[in-house]
Amino acid sequence: MTKAVDIDILLKDLAERLKLHLVELGAEKPLMIGIHSGGVWVAEQLHQQLALHDPLGHLDISFYRDDFSRIGMNPQVKPSHLPFNVDDRHVILVDDVLYTGRTIRAALNEIFDYGRPASVSLAVLVDRGGRELPIEANVSSLKMDLGNGENVKLQGPQPLSLIVANKDAEQEGTV
Repeated sequence: MTKAVDIDILLKDLAERLKLHLVELGAEKPLMIGIHSGGVWVAEQLHQQLALHDPLGHLDISFYRDDFSRIGMNPQVKPSHLPFNVDDRHVILVDDVLYTGRTIRAALNEIFDYGRPASVSLAVLVDRGGRELPIEANVSSLKMDLGNGENVKLQGPQPLSLIVANKDAEQEGTV
């Protein structure tokens, strides 16, 4: 089944939820870091909507993955870029889809290699369930329950779209 969702509405909703979360946390000047590549695309939009002053950071967690020996190296590894000091700062970690939690674990490991933040809040566009690790988003815009063999991913950067596809590529549609 195909369902149309306006990604701009999802991004605005995520930005509003994130503003409320930051107020509750007392984080006045947070840093934002997107996870390559879909998380960076979402973070670029959020960074602009929240009018954050510090530059946007981005991580490529390829070398931090725990399945590196099983699936091999990502052929498009990009350098991480954190143009700020994370020590004692509130960090917003952004990803497009939260699934098993392994990508977030890898991102946290990399962030802590750069320093010790005061806090790390996780913002994701889509929380699809299926956790293998005890990781939860602080804010998300859409929760999805997908069946066996279904996958969701963000395509972009321009235009951004959410794609739900059967792993066997039998069913594909825009969400």
